[in-house]
Amino acid sequence: MNHPWANRAAEYKPAQLAAAAHCGFRVPPTLLTNDPVAARGFAREHGPVVNKPLYNSDYADEGGKALTVWVEEVVPEELDAGVAATGHLFQQRLDKTADIRLTAVGDRLFAVRIDGSPGLDWRRHYDDLRYTLIETPPDIAKGVRSYLARFRLTFGAFDFGLDRGGGRHFYECNPNGQFAWFPDPVTRRIVDTITDHLQQPPRGPR
Repeated sequence: MNHPWANRAAEYKPAQLAAAAHCGFRVPPTLLTNDPVAARGFAREHGPVVNKPLYNSDYADEGGKALTVWVEEVVPEELDAGVAATGHLFQQRLDKTADIRLTAVGDRLFAVRIDGSPGLDWRRHYDDLRYTLIETPPDIAKGVRSYLARFRLTFGAFDFGLDRGGGRHFYECNPNGQFAWFPDPVTRRIVDTITDHLQQPPRGPR
């Protein structure tokens, strides 16, 4: 649904984080670096800290099987000279109670609360997850629409962490995010909205 160039620009994590802060989202303390000393200092100051992929790139084993880089917690002692080999994204781990995947299709927002993950990265535990369609607070809806407009996107899959006080913290927005693993009632609503949007797109440039 998005223009390919818009997708490309919106996939760049540093730009995502800057845009999220500009649009009013809470963003956990984050460091982008390939400096082991800086990485260890950040981990000591903001721990617990997680390491995330900085960019979505091809990653496969020797047999060509596609692999995934999971979100993992790291401690200062693990951040050795290997950090200098490439850029890394380190982020303070949120003390969360649940995750939220918000799928935006034009002006329609579908926020799903994800509970039940026994580990840090819920993508590793699909069989344990529970999904609940929830309302989107007005401030989050405003931020999502501002974010989409900033990157000229029509579609976006936003990931948030929900803290113990009910606050939502921005992790990322995948301009090509998936949604079909949700329960059928949720998936059908998103598919119907995409279909309507493709059949009757809004007038004017996005």
